[in-house]
Amino acid sequence: MAMLEIKGLEVYYGMIQAIKGISFEVNEGEVIALIGANGAGKTTTLHTISGLITPKKGSVIFEGKEITKVPAHKIVSFGMAHVPEGRRVFASLSVLQNLKLGAYTRNSKEEIEESLRTVYTRFPRLEERKNQLAGTLSGGEQQMLAMGRALMSRPRIILMDEPSMGLSPIFVNEIFDIIRQVSAGGTTVLLVEQNAKKALSIADRGYVLETGRIVLEGAAEQLLNDESVKKAYLGE
Repeated sequence: MAMLEIKGLEVYYGMIQAIKGISFEVNEGEVIALIGANGAGKTTTLHTISGLITPKKGSVIFEGKEITKVPAHKIVSFGMAHVPEGRRVFASLSVLQNLKLGAYTRNSKEEIEESLRTVYTRFPRLEERKNQLAGTLSGGEQQMLAMGRALMSRPRIILMDEPSMGLSPIFVNEIFDIIRQVSAGGTTVLLVEQNAKKALSIADRGYVLETGRIVLEGAAEQLLNDESVKKAYLGE
């Protein structure tokens, strides 16, 4: 059984249909890339999965449990975390305060401290800047903080929305290395990313979204070598 199943999802903004009956699945331990142009519906798909948007039709099933109409804050406690587009850190709070907010569903102080140590091991820069205001960090450091905050909830699956957006090439490589490490540590990853080549280079499988529909799916390597994908998304 898939860890996450999306079945016949339809999402509207007023009269405009943004998602047109998509279905796909994510298996435990996989890195899945959801690629497509701006406006294809990638972010809307993630928002619907994590409970920020309620679909008109279709279902979202996580570990055998239907979560389609469950509020977002409850979904976090089931083991799903969402790293939003644009990072959305709390600028006026310190790095440490931001991280601790990521653990709001957990009660054990010892376990929270243990997660904090794990995050600092993965992101040494966050420990160096733990007392610094999040709003004063660079874009790449804020992305690390957003990822670290999500990991504080000890998710079984993490949804990442455009983690490389607006970052320098050095930071992009660093962020993708971290996504690899997160996956190697046992966390399943659903990745939305405009940098299709980078996303597919670390993914197991991929889905191509165009104007609210999935038009292509397959092994990541297969999509990297697909002529239509190369032409549309890889600049080749």
